[in-house]
Amino acid sequence: MPQTTPRTTPEPVPSVEELEAQQRRLVFARFTHEDAWALGSLLVELARERQAPVAIDIHRAGQQLFHAALPGSTPDNDAWIARKRRVVERYGAPSYLVGARFRAKGTTFEESSRLDPDTYAAHGGSFPITVEGVGVVGAVTVSGLPQLQDHRFVVEALEVFLDRSAG
Repeated sequence: MPQTTPRTTPEPVPSVEELEAQQRRLVFARFTHEDAWALGSLLVELARERQAPVAIDIHRAGQQLFHAALPGSTPDNDAWIARKRRVVERYGAPSYLVGARFRAKGTTFEESSRLDPDTYAAHGGSFPITVEGVGVVGAVTVSGLPQLQDHRFVVEALEVFLDRSAG
């Protein structure tokens, strides 16, 4: 009898509408240096629990407020962080959403954005820090997992952080 490998069902990919709803929902009342430390620490805690080989970065108004590199991450992750963060800064939207918008049009960010792929990467993992009544003031970025997992990891941490802040 031939041996078969078990099939794994691919992770469902969120729609552009779902991604836009995440961005509208995940908004801060304010974002201070202390908030950056608390959010970054939460991401580190979650990554350690999962033994995720990630690098984590939080920027606000051009200043790095938090950075951590966990075991298994590499300098390449820092380069990915910078490229994904630049997409958030330029488009004011999650890096994964920017890529999804291009894919929804039947193209790719790399083919159609006219931006240098060595400088910009519309891959999941960078999410805008949006302050109510102000707009996008920065970005929280993770690199080290497949792009959809990077995106979901950041979203999960933002949901937990904002739930704690509201409570």
